[in-house]
Amino acid sequence: MTMKSELVFIPSPAAGHLVSAVEIAKLILNRDESLCISILIMKLPMDFGVQSYIESISSIPRLQFVDITVDENTIAGFMSNKETFFMNFVQSHKPKVKDFLNNSSFSRSDSRLAGFVLDMFCTPMIDVANEFCVPSYIFYTSNAAFLALCFHFESLKKEHHVDTSKYKNSNEELTIPGFKNPYPTKFLPRLTTDQSVMTTTFFDSVTRIKETKGIMVNTFADLEPLPLQSLSVPPIYPVGPVVNFKEGGHGRNSQSETESIIKWLDDQPESSVVFLCFGSMGSFEIEQIREIAIALECSGHRFLWSLRRPPPKGQIGLPSNYENAEEVLPEGFIERTNGVGKVIGWAPQVAVLSHRAVGGFVSHCGWNSVLESLYFGVPIATWPLYAEQQMNAFELVKELGVGVEIRMDYFKDFHGNDENVEIVGAKEIESGIRKLMENGDENEIRRKANEMKDKCNGAMKEGGSSYTALGLLIKDVISNIS
Repeated sequence: MTMKSELVFIPSPAAGHLVSAVEIAKLILNRDESLCISILIMKLPMDFGVQSYIESISSIPRLQFVDITVDENTIAGFMSNKETFFMNFVQSHKPKVKDFLNNSSFSRSDSRLAGFVLDMFCTPMIDVANEFCVPSYIFYTSNAAFLALCFHFESLKKEHHVDTSKYKNSNEELTIPGFKNPYPTKFLPRLTTDQSVMTTTFFDSVTRIKETKGIMVNTFADLEPLPLQSLSVPPIYPVGPVVNFKEGGHGRNSQSETESIIKWLDDQPESSVVFLCFGSMGSFEIEQIREIAIALECSGHRFLWSLRRPPPKGQIGLPSNYENAEEVLPEGFIERTNGVGKVIGWAPQVAVLSHRAVGGFVSHCGWNSVLESLYFGVPIATWPLYAEQQMNAFELVKELGVGVEIRMDYFKDFHGNDENVEIVGAKEIESGIRKLMENGDENEIRRKANEMKDKCNGAMKEGGSSYTALGLLIKDVISNIS
């Protein structure tokens, strides 16, 4: 019997991170038949689409999902402090990971443990890998520019003792390795400038990332040459774009609902539809919804709008579909835009972006969504909400030239506690949509996005840059057990 080598993946317990981890795992397994992968699943008290996504996946040879859920009482013990919750949550799973390793086939010589592949937020598990004398790798679900920015700020904080909170609410511009343009501090992710335990914990994780044997980044050489050139230690493997083409998970439509959306798109002219979708966490209050509606109607462009109901005020949770969207839209909007636009709930995003009728994407700029859009050559109008999305928006508009700005400095509180959420006006939204959709093939943004489509496909083909990088990563993994 041929000896198998096993990789243990530990992704963050959110669907966006898990989906990308599963896709890169499948690519690794397709490249080397001697490898097996176990994906260990941690579950948060609130479901972020993890369980429904796992249930939507058909069986994959040499890949198994292992539930390592810890006792509810254990998690309840540290839920009161949101600043330290997530790292305590990850730490609490260490004994479960050790139990899995001690009871697995490689403890009985059927296979050999080759290493851990950890999410960017699961660095405490490096300790477990060290205990079992195997290396850790990171699968970085964001982009090389954000990694470069994190390494830069980690150096500022820990080596140069700079108080980065001074950049909060400032109008300075910074020189950051990996960026060709000066970077305005107003676009910095909040974690880089907050004075909080969460920020300290985040940058401790960044420090630990440097301890690993290598970092797989969901990007490719032609997309982010400057950020990739600025990174060297540990070794960087740009393996993207890693895209999930078979959508499933929380909020998924019935087949008939998806067919209805695609049928509507089939009836629209090529590149004529602007698609608005703000990710699995994206939603707006009624006042903002009405400004978007006015902008769409005034722009005159065909549209497909994924409109979601926010979770209850002050609660962390996923948006849901409206039973009747007309209750939050301007009176008569549906009738006046009939035939020109379609308002939907959850969107089958990849199916929509890949459709010939879609000519532009108004997006929250989550990195998975950015890669999906560029994979199909669809230019983006930026409207970031959380996390590193403001930096992604800056990169799309200023560094890469494949996006136009609705906003780059819009922030929304992840916990839903903002009392005074800024309202982006209809005129501003309409202007962004017009820049995105007008001038047809002469639109420079559209031309560049189309070029990136070809480069996306080329990177993943045999001989392409990401195909080669993944081969080097696999070679390194195998060397651990030679």
